[in-house]
Amino acid sequence: MDLLGLTRDEMRELMRSLDAELFRADQILNWLYDRQVTDIGEMRNLPDGLRRALTERGWRAQALAVALTRSAGDGTERYLFALADGESVEGVYLPEKKRQTVCLSSQVGCAMNCRFCATGQTGFVRNLSAGEMVDAVRQIGRRKQKRISHVVVMGQGEPLANYDNLLKALEILKAPYGLNISARHISISTAGLVPQILALAKKGFQYNLAVSLHATNDELRSSLMPVNRAYPLGDLHDACREYASATGRRVTLEYIMIRGINDSRKDLEGLIAFAKGWLSHVNLIPFHSVPGSQWTASTRATIERFLDDLQRAGIPATLRRSRGEEVLAACGQLRQETIMSNKH
Repeated sequence: MDLLGLTRDEMRELMRSLDAELFRADQILNWLYDRQVTDIGEMRNLPDGLRRALTERGWRAQALAVALTRSAGDGTERYLFALADGESVEGVYLPEKKRQTVCLSSQVGCAMNCRFCATGQTGFVRNLSAGEMVDAVRQIGRRKQKRISHVVVMGQGEPLANYDNLLKALEILKAPYGLNISARHISISTAGLVPQILALAKKGFQYNLAVSLHATNDELRSSLMPVNRAYPLGDLHDACREYASATGRRVTLEYIMIRGINDSRKDLEGLIAFAKGWLSHVNLIPFHSVPGSQWTASTRATIERFLDDLQRAGIPATLRRSRGEEVLAACGQLRQETIMSNKH
């Protein structure tokens, strides 16, 4: 059981159950997040009896361990984390001058089966716990000796399919007793789970929402992303507008540009129609090749035409800079490579 998965109130409840003073909860939280220890035995201002009781009951101060790292020339670093049950999951460190960002996974594998994603090729295994998600961010900050300022939940898995654990992890990440990351510096990426988007809108949190769009007609999007069969574009459009209206935050529409698949003039017109007239932002992403794919990225000229026409239509639009490609920085590639190498 992971201490990192407990909110402050839950930590206090744990102290009550162990007949310990309630202020011990804040001491433990300080050890976990300010001093970032990974062993209950290192919590030196706790009584020996409390440390022993926590250990004997199966509580731990570390939810995962770093199994493998790969670094790129631009400072990007990919981590493969070993979980207690023998599974593995990835995380990515993305340094910039004014921010230190962690790309966080929410599941081991993924059930969405998007055709352009390496994670889906390995199938869905299980949800990550709140403690595992929190510890991934903490461990990267600890190893880099940096304060993590931003979190993007855009790694392996569909975050909104792990809704309850995700919200609990984010509560701890943004809490003053936790890692104290501003809600406005936390982004959640989804393939388009409409009920969860609407539920999140009602919460009133200031999280940024990024929606994997990638096509603007139902036939194409359903072929690329099976989730569209359950939640077609009309419903997704309404949910995105509701989220933007309820939170006052722009919704980012992620659009992977695949040559000859979704980069025609008609696709561009559909994208403009989908994004125009509400708080949206389009993020164009050149296709990042995954093993076994026959697709390639759209040409630079095509991408620039999309970007220019979106901006001329009054739609904020940017082009994502590819980072970490030499360290298998596309979601799921490092885990997939490890799984395949273990089979041989």
